[in-house]
Amino acid sequence: MKRYAVYYAPRPGAFAARAAEWLGWDPVAAEPRPQPQLPGLPAAVADLTAEPRKYGFHGTIRAPFRPADGLGQDEVAAGVAELASRLKPAVCDRLRLVNLHGFLALIPEGGEAALQALGAAVVEGTDALRAPLNEAEIARRRPERLSSRQRALLDRWGYPFVLEEFRFHLTLTSSLSAPDAAAARNVLEPHFAPVLPQPFAIEDLCLFGEDGAGRFHFLHRYALTG
Repeated sequence: MKRYAVYYAPRPGAFAARAAEWLGWDPVAAEPRPQPQLPGLPAAVADLTAEPRKYGFHGTIRAPFRPADGLGQDEVAAGVAELASRLKPAVCDRLRLVNLHGFLALIPEGGEAALQALGAAVVEGTDALRAPLNEAEIARRRPERLSSRQRALLDRWGYPFVLEEFRFHLTLTSSLSAPDAAAARNVLEPHFAPVLPQPFAIEDLCLFGEDGAGRFHFLHRYALTG
């Protein structure tokens, strides 16, 4: 794997299965899934989900990073496992489907303080596992569009949306026009409503790896047992 990431991914069950089918990719099984044909969508499901499909259904906690010099998958995995053993689960009341800056996503409501604390602990606890950003990686984050605080976070932690800038979300679509987003939301809300967990809990840290083709794969699940 060329990069690693620490994600939330749902445990096996109805929520995980429906999300994998919607995106057309199951990162745990590392294989495609037939996508549903839902009336009322503004475009083909494959087109609506093209961007998030390569990552698999997830919520970012530590964004993708190249491992530090001398560290391989075993060392990265050991670091994430040790961290998970010290942290407690974060429990939120529910998930809500929203238009998040042009793409549809599920976001948690209630329990935000615990979620923010978990995100900060994971970013800080995995920092030694990552290589410093190179110029291309910095440019990919479009630093000219970041606030001064976000740029400082990028320089220090390798990603601009951490600590107080962290906004946990579960992406469902690529970027859409406002009319397309509204139409897709009308279809997806009833499609996902029966399987949304309530309460919503992050109980694990999931280690994902990016292969040479840019596809992300589930590698390990570590329960939060602190």
